[in-house]
Amino acid sequence: MSYKTFAAIDVGSYELAMKIYEISTKKGIKEIDHIRHRIELGTDSYFMGKIDSARVDELCRMLNEFTAIMKSYRVDGYRAYGTSAIRESQNRLILLDQIETRTGVKIEVLSNSEQRFLDYKSVASRVKDFQSIIEKSTAFIDIGGGSVQISLFDEDSLVTSQNIRPGVLRMREELARVPYRSYQLEDMVEEMVCDSLESFREMYVGDKKIQNIILVDDYVSLIVQRNYLETIKKGQVSTENFLGFVDSLKKKKTREIAMSLGLAQENISLLYLSALMLKCMIKVLGAEMLWVPGVSLCDGIAYEYAEQNKLLSSDTEGMPHDFEQDILDCARDINRRYHSIEYRTREREMIALTIFDSMEKKHGLSKRDRLLLQLAAILSECGRYISFANIGDSSYNIIIATEIIGLSHVEREILANIVKYATEKFDYYKILDSTASLDRESYLKIAKLTAIIRLSEGLDLSHRGKCNKLKVVNEEDELLLTVETNADMTLEFGLFDRYATFFEEVYNIKPVIRQKKSNI
Repeated sequence: MSYKTFAAIDVGSYELAMKIYEISTKKGIKEIDHIRHRIELGTDSYFMGKIDSARVDELCRMLNEFTAIMKSYRVDGYRAYGTSAIRESQNRLILLDQIETRTGVKIEVLSNSEQRFLDYKSVASRVKDFQSIIEKSTAFIDIGGGSVQISLFDEDSLVTSQNIRPGVLRMREELARVPYRSYQLEDMVEEMVCDSLESFREMYVGDKKIQNIILVDDYVSLIVQRNYLETIKKGQVSTENFLGFVDSLKKKKTREIAMSLGLAQENISLLYLSALMLKCMIKVLGAEMLWVPGVSLCDGIAYEYAEQNKLLSSDTEGMPHDFEQDILDCARDINRRYHSIEYRTREREMIALTIFDSMEKKHGLSKRDRLLLQLAAILSECGRYISFANIGDSSYNIIIATEIIGLSHVEREILANIVKYATEKFDYYKILDSTASLDRESYLKIAKLTAIIRLSEGLDLSHRGKCNKLKVVNEEDELLLTVETNADMTLEFGLFDRYATFFEEVYNIKPVIRQKKSNI
């Protein structure tokens, strides 16, 4: 039996948390300890741009304590992730180096889409009811310190995922600058979030009824999990019941709420704001049931570690949900938003993946790179919405400006460049000069995947479904592409060299196109 002890550290905007897990192929992921320390890093970075030195000292002190705890458990590995507070700090690189020098703990900074994807995974990986709940129209709401992520599911498919500001800590600090009376608080929260929520409903929900809300946060989740509300079953409460609970808080003083709920008094302001934000969302979306699975980012970090190290068997994973499909669904949603016609990219997607799979021993790329290629094929024409003459540049700008849940910022940069150079002259090393986020490996990945996308474009010039049947044979110095079709391929044969030249340069393999008449 494979068995590991693992520590997950979440350097959040208002809390530092560490969970220790035992992970085995037989028993799955088991939490054995949970340490939390309140430290409001976001208060500094959101409004001053940098984290105060006194808070850095406190963070380092706690991380040294975490290190001692990890040693006592003899952990086999750890991951420490920073979220929006560190992500938005202007001196992030200096800060991370200082922390690693003083504590030995290396913190990796998650992009917003990576962070939310891990939160989402933590729910789906641990809760048996997840699959059945998202078969109905469901909003997945992830309330963080800096922002809120709303992901919409319908019939087991991810429809969209959007980031909305402010989050609970950012809202508290913004409201601290406004002179108001306590009875005005709910109205001000509603004014701060309702405009974005109304736009979200108009654009993505329409007349459809949202039946369920899945909530991930640090405060409302606690009180639902501790059964302070009348639940339908563990973690599930009717929205009517929840709204009644929120209204009851208005009549109580902070100390009274803290004592009745067993929470620290300093946490009540964030609990109340989180509850008021959720109340607005329930009202706008019209949901009937609130489901609070009680998971955290640390749980998603542990699942990711177990998954990458092959520590979960099919019996322990309990994961019927296809996360890769969610990333693809996000890309298709971008296409719909920019009125890109799906059938125009479906064939290119098939051609590109067929070529990629046939060249596995030649390109040296990974399964993740295959996903980036598929995303590039899907998004190859989204820029037509802006400009028919400059599709590449327009598509690049759309992708860079749009979060795709599950992709890191670097992956999004790679994807945007592949789509850009699918139709434009390759800029060679200018790609590296134009951004600090891409290294040599990323550059080569862009070149290799761009070459495949260009070749796919050469076989799909008219978008008339001529290449429904494609066979690819990888010979010594040729890539033989045999298209079985009765369609007229004169255009494709005539212009093929234009799209094959870059492929030959990158792989030193000459693509050759042939047509085989279909018997049908």
